[in-house]
Amino acid sequence: MSAKNSRKKSGTDWDYLKSKSDRRIDFSDIPRLGADFWRRATLRMPQKQESVTRRLDPDVLAWLRSLGRGYQTRINAVLRSYVQTIKKTS
Repeated sequence: MSAKNSRKKSGTDWDYLKSKSDRRIDFSDIPRLGADFWRRATLRMPQKQESVTRRLDPDVLAWLRSLGRGYQTRINAVLRSYVQTIKKTS
């Protein structure tokens, strides 16, 4: 988390949450994970992304930025979708 993000005031009412008992949490829609699940579980670390410099058409970049925060993540998602589509048809 960047310093910029950590300065934002949380919208969570922490005092309210602290006053509640964990016994009142409804877990009925969450299945229990047994020992078998943990025996088969594997740790998967995300791949480190590479930092690159790219040139984009101004209107394309403006549109991506207009969608709000995370435009670089969206650029990656668009490129990933394209690569996966090409791989399927090759």
